[in-house]
Amino acid sequence: MRTGYDLELVHLTKRYGETVAVRDLNHIFNAGSYVCLLGPSGCGKSSTLRMIAGHESVSDGSIVLDGLDVSHLPPAKRGTAMMFQNYALFPHLSVRDNVAFSLRMKGVDKPTRYGQANELLELVDMSDYADRLPDQLSGGQQQRVALARALITKPKVLLLDEPLSALDPFLRVRMRAELKRIQRELGITFIHVTHGQDEALALADVMVVMNNAVIEQAGSARDIFNAPRTEFVARFMGGHNVISLDGSKVALRADAVAMADHGLSATVTGVEFQGAHVAMTATTEGGEEILALLPEETFYHSPKNPGDVVSLAWDEGRLHRLQA
Repeated sequence: MRTGYDLELVHLTKRYGETVAVRDLNHIFNAGSYVCLLGPSGCGKSSTLRMIAGHESVSDGSIVLDGLDVSHLPPAKRGTAMMFQNYALFPHLSVRDNVAFSLRMKGVDKPTRYGQANELLELVDMSDYADRLPDQLSGGQQQRVALARALITKPKVLLLDEPLSALDPFLRVRMRAELKRIQRELGITFIHVTHGQDEALALADVMVVMNNAVIEQAGSARDIFNAPRTEFVARFMGGHNVISLDGSKVALRADAVAMADHGLSATVTGVEFQGAHVAMTATTEGGEEILALLPEETFYHSPKNPGDVVSLAWDEGRLHRLQA
């Protein structure tokens, strides 16, 4: 039995006048996966999401959901639902009525739509708040209501536009776990736009890293972190050094760099205590900056200060060649 629906982007392009915001994307989002579209501001990720949702027209190419080209269908007819950054709840409607709103628009009778709304409020752990108004809720609670409201249409694909950006860091981590749980329970595809690397690493089965209107690399979170294909991906994901060796660029994870008796000589330029480890930055004689993430105990066994000269070493097997 197939529970999910593949979503395919075929030569998808978006132009605003002379500017190309999204350039010839070809990608298949597998049914039932949690996908994070990741990249810096202006890379095209939100335009891509909005085209999938139908809130932005397609300049070229197509969006195919479950074998059907939905590119020219209105948002409500696509089988997608979008959860916005600002939640956009109706202030004068109760939580239950907010969730049931789209069913009311479709003429579904009250007992049926309330029944479905109550089920979803249970899923997002908001049953006790069904009769409250949105302004009587915290940001995290409003977000759960917005999620239930997006899910009531039983979408094949749920689209989330930076859904955690308005929350404080502690709540953000809690909501990440909730989103993952709900996605697993429902088994539908979630496509989540973020510029936060930790958010994407924590959530995604598949990460799609975008830069300058194209997909720079797509794959599992572990693959992308451990084997970035390009200098952009290595730098964007963080935790990597990009250094020149024998005329070619390589990536080296910062946690693979150690202090040693013999190695590459470098001058310490910065030391930052980060709890379980210490981030030490040093500059080589050739002027390249190298970041080492050192276990806290190791570092404090013989601490270093800016200006000290150290020897850095790593296992050659940890070097990863990048494409030009």
